[in-house]
Amino acid sequence: MNYNLIAPCYFGTESTAAFEVRRLGAEDVQVTDGRIAFAGGAELIAAANLNLRCAERVLVLLKSYAAFTFDELFDGVAAIPWEELLPADAQFPVKGSSLSSVLSSVPACQSIVKKAVVERLKRGHRVLMLPETGALYKIRFSIRKNQVEIMLDTSGDGLHKRGYRRNATGAPIKETLAAAIADLGRVRRDSQVADPFCGSGTLVIEAAQKAMNIAPGLRRRFAAEHYSFCPPAVWAAQREKALAEVKKDAAFEGVGYDIDPQAVELAAQNARLAGVGDRCRFEAAEVKDFAPGPEQIVLANPPYGERLGDLAAAARLAGELGAALEKHPVSGAYIITADADFEKHFGKKANRRRKLYNGMIPCQVYMYF
Repeated sequence: MNYNLIAPCYFGTESTAAFEVRRLGAEDVQVTDGRIAFAGGAELIAAANLNLRCAERVLVLLKSYAAFTFDELFDGVAAIPWEELLPADAQFPVKGSSLSSVLSSVPACQSIVKKAVVERLKRGHRVLMLPETGALYKIRFSIRKNQVEIMLDTSGDGLHKRGYRRNATGAPIKETLAAAIADLGRVRRDSQVADPFCGSGTLVIEAAQKAMNIAPGLRRRFAAEHYSFCPPAVWAAQREKALAEVKKDAAFEGVGYDIDPQAVELAAQNARLAGVGDRCRFEAAEVKDFAPGPEQIVLANPPYGERLGDLAAAARLAGELGAALEKHPVSGAYIITADADFEKHFGKKANRRRKLYNGMIPCQVYMYF
């Protein structure tokens, strides 16, 4: 059976996410702002969760319809055959959002959706009580311009949670965003990558996993692993396939530097947990001493005063990075920052820029070739 699926992603990462979805053999791929819609069977649900580097989660779209009243919202949800998807003891929290719609109160919509699912499950399973003590099924709704989408989350924790980052330093970059930057930087199996502000190592680790074709979801579990329509055999087969596709012979090398020795230790630990410890090394160093080789690709997320330190310190670090790269030209530098004056501080105009969002913070990736 085919399902309509949605993979939300950060604004600006859609083309990368769409390419990944197509590579998995998805049908009817449609790209809109911040999301990829596609179709496929249970195998694709498992494959997408295991393999997508830039998507935030994988959702099954159960119904899409217009609703202007609470009655219409209720009736639409109650028409979905929930008893075929959820067992009688399922836990099913409801989360959602509403934008530019008559039904603007999210808590009110949440309770209507929940009530409709309860009524349908009680009728479908012929029970008077729903204990909600069993497996977890996260239900999501989205109302945009009075158009409702009811979805079931197959991922559980967001896909940025790869299972390797035990702890993080101050203001870490999300793994999904780091993967998109590694893609923009054209990281290949024989690339050499350097990060002068490595923090907990995310950019170097994501680049290494991409180069070695290590599926980002191999070290974690997903909500749909206990869904009846995604049997365990499907997950086992997709895990086996992903493992078989790892390029153990990739010649990738990554190096990260940070002024904080604790961050360096943490980054090395994270790289080991991610299965790329032998391809990545981390050292304590200041950015003014950064001396990359001409064959290296620099990926960086310098502190920009938004949450860490202050703006003056961030400007000084950008200047030091600019001076280091002027002295030691590299094959390419891809720097993500929210600093609108970055080029001025860095000392050079970028060859290209790409707008991305880091959480709710609008950023630019400044690309120097």
